[in-house]
Amino acid sequence: MSAGNLDVKSVMTANPAYCAPQTPLREVAQMMIDNDCGQIPVVDANQAPIGVVTDRDIAVRVVAQGRDPSTVTAQDCMSSPVTTVNADSSLADCCNTMENKQVRRVPVVAADGSLCGIVSLADVALSGRDQKTADVVKEVSEPTRG
Repeated sequence: MSAGNLDVKSVMTANPAYCAPQTPLREVAQMMIDNDCGQIPVVDANQAPIGVVTDRDIAVRVVAQGRDPSTVTAQDCMSSPVTTVNADSSLADCCNTMENKQVRRVPVVAADGSLCGIVSLADVALSGRDQKTADVVKEVSEPTRG
């Protein structure tokens, strides 16, 4: 079976941890520990992703800038706008999105726009698409173009 025949739902992590914009950064970091992940989606009142907080966001936008982490919320350091894929997307389309946007993880949304999963490079690798994984890693890791 080729990557084009797999869908996002077959490889995504369903029901990922998420937070609200006003969630204290310490709680977001604890979610990363508890869920062994490096990204927490930030959702609005309708559970639609509006941003993501990555471990890198915390390091670059808070720690490196000397900000007091105890006063920072998810909204203060999240990456936004967020790139998402639809739950009914093919894995190939998801990989293309990851390559084009140079992201290692992408939230998955249901038909109503609410968060329902997340796909990471590790998910792509575990899908058995070795060449596709190599291609995505190469494209995501390229220096920013333009």
